[in-house]
Amino acid sequence: MTATSRPHLVDGLIREVDQEPGPEPILMALHAEYFDLIWQGLKTHEFRRRFLEGRPTRWFVYLNAPVSRLAAVIDLGPAVVDAPKLIAEIAEAARAGNGASVLEYVKDLDRAFAIPILCVTEYRGLSADDLRQALGRFHPPQGYIRLNRHPELLAVCEKVAAAPPIREMVVHHR
Repeated sequence: MTATSRPHLVDGLIREVDQEPGPEPILMALHAEYFDLIWQGLKTHEFRRRFLEGRPTRWFVYLNAPVSRLAAVIDLGPAVVDAPKLIAEIAEAARAGNGASVLEYVKDLDRAFAIPILCVTEYRGLSADDLRQALGRFHPPQGYIRLNRHPELLAVCEKVAAAPPIREMVVHHR
């Protein structure tokens, strides 16, 4: 069996059936102020200079200092990849006044990423110290970490997401 197949009973025999891969799990940091904007319904996209293309992702959210905590899971749709000016237009349409700061952030690139936020779930989570204790060492991510390449870190993230949520919300796009 491969990562993109599942067992299926056909004519009395178990065979592989191809299936679409699920959302790729990633770990990315976020500032608490932007996390709060998501909960207020004011942030519906994450804007990045580089990101995965063509598939949904499951974002394990590490809130930067002073919070310093693995705190949430955000389901993201496939990224919109386009010229910085068009990505800034998405930012402006989502929240008036946000386009200029997004354009400033990505203006030196040929292409940038607007990633739609689909839903968010917050958990009690783990502090940076708890993460260091569980993993032996932990450094907050600077970009994003593809968790399938880090099984111990993925297991810790999945354990956080298996706990009862504090709150959850579906994000509505205009």
